[in-house]
Amino acid sequence: MIGYVTLGTNDLPRATAFYDALLAEIGATRTMDFGRGYAWTVNPKRPALAIMQPFDKQAATVGNGVMVALVVDAREKVDRVHAKALALGGKDEGAVGLRGETFYAGYFRDLDGNKLNVFCIG
Repeated sequence: MIGYVTLGTNDLPRATAFYDALLAEIGATRTMDFGRGYAWTVNPKRPALAIMQPFDKQAATVGNGVMVALVVDAREKVDRVHAKALALGGKDEGAVGLRGETFYAGYFRDLDGNKLNVFCIG
């Protein structure tokens, strides 16, 4: 159902470096260049995550209540991606751990303040 999600940035080179390093942890590579942004995916037939300077040339802002969730297949990957986000300068928005019996997740904000989580089930 979801083809891709786009997050805004005010500093494209900084955001690109952040997501190149972060998404490499889950095997995603940069697959599209839009001129004012990029997209990453683990498979061209799967949803992508993009960062973009806003089309209207206004400042990118964070959507209150908006969050992108990155699914992985193991708790170790959740731990690794969350730790990598923080090491790259992201901010912790919820420590890695179980929420309920099988939902294992960690929450963080990227360098522009966009909220993401990384999770696995089981």
